[in-house]
Amino acid sequence: MILHCTWCPPIRTFLRDTARGLFIVTHSGLAMVGLGVAAIVVALWWQPQWLNQVEGALVDWLRERQVLLSWLPENTAERATAVHLEDLPAQQAAVAVWLGQKYKVAPEPLAALVAEAHVLGKKYKLAPHLILAVMAIESNFHPYVQSHAGAQGLMQVMTGIHAHRYEIYGGKLAAFDPISNLRVGASVLADAIKLRDGSVEGGLKFYLGGYGLTEDGGYLAKVQSEQLLLDQVAAGLKVPTQ
Repeated sequence: MILHCTWCPPIRTFLRDTARGLFIVTHSGLAMVGLGVAAIVVALWWQPQWLNQVEGALVDWLRERQVLLSWLPENTAERATAVHLEDLPAQQAAVAVWLGQKYKVAPEPLAALVAEAHVLGKKYKLAPHLILAVMAIESNFHPYVQSHAGAQGLMQVMTGIHAHRYEIYGGKLAAFDPISNLRVGASVLADAIKLRDGSVEGGLKFYLGGYGLTEDGGYLAKVQSEQLLLDQVAAGLKVPTQ
């Protein structure tokens, strides 16, 4: 006696169709993966800089998760506020070297500040050497100096008064980041000049002491003298540092 299974054929059909579908999907998926890998290889071969970016991103991702930390040291050079002198125009490089000799500061970080001063000068319509002169007189290019009144950093910005200006840089501690302090200081100086109807002299005095300032103690003359020296250096003149 032969027993007939009425539900076996549908099950076999279902299993056969399922297996065929999985094979097609898997085969297509592997094919797509292969095409994707091939496209990536061609793109990286055509644009080598992309490979460096991918490698850098991968290393950063691994380092953030403390993978490879024991044998792969962290590269902090990218966070350093410094640039190579040869990356600057000749006039800016000359100014950075001269300032370094005068204030006993390495020229590479000064080069970064000089370049940024030119960017900010265009943004705020200020002479770049005026910004650098203020920095020189205020702090001698010491990024961590603090006055008795609470002025901090390269441009000696009153952090308590101008805390809102540091918000876009992460908060008040950014006062000790050279570039952030320079940017905030330049914006404060530009606003001070506007308050004095565009007078640079009046703006400098306001920058120094606000509305209550009666005597600048020679501050204005020092800034103007330093700016003149920087102009001469940029013009190619031999300017002594003493």
